[in-house]
Amino acid sequence: MAIKIIGVSCSPRKKQSTRFAIETCLLKIQEEFSHVEIELIDLAQLTIHGCISCEQCKNGLKCSQEDDFQHLIPKLSDPRLGGLILATPVYFGTMSSQAKSFLDRCVVLRRNGALLRNVVGGVIAVGGFRHGGQETAIHSVHAAMFIQDMIIVGDGHSTFHFGGTLWSGHPDGYDQDTFGKETLYNLGKRVTEVALTIKQE
Repeated sequence: MAIKIIGVSCSPRKKQSTRFAIETCLLKIQEEFSHVEIELIDLAQLTIHGCISCEQCKNGLKCSQEDDFQHLIPKLSDPRLGGLILATPVYFGTMSSQAKSFLDRCVVLRRNGALLRNVVGGVIAVGGFRHGGQETAIHSVHAAMFIQDMIIVGDGHSTFHFGGTLWSGHPDGYDQDTFGKETLYNLGKRVTEVALTIKQE
């Protein structure tokens, strides 16, 4: 069974640095692992409200809120899902509200068989400065992934950090952030390598 890696862009802005970061990561996966399916979910184009603790999801894969998250549940509960990479801009040292709403609504997966258990998780954070809170934002997402019993990896290889970190305020443009792009490449490769190892066991 072919595995699938999903990348989620958690910026409210369309086609900006966070979207570039997750696309760069996913394209590297596609380039290195042609047999792996990738999919990008862009939250800037969706309406996802925060969890209201209605607890309807205790009775199955459903939610009382009729918004776009309903359409993501089948994708996130797909048994082929091997990796989930979430990219968020840094807002006041942590994740965006879009990222928080998405992660909170994923409680439906935890309450219905821990469906993200052993899915490999990776995180990308995009900050306005080279050291603009990327690592604290990554840690905040890691906390939610730990609670889902996911397997969390960093970018490994030659950069060895907590995840992908892009500098949106790079003087030559974020697409010229060579070091940042290397962390994105390495994170994508690491997530996929570990996901393939787990799925083969």
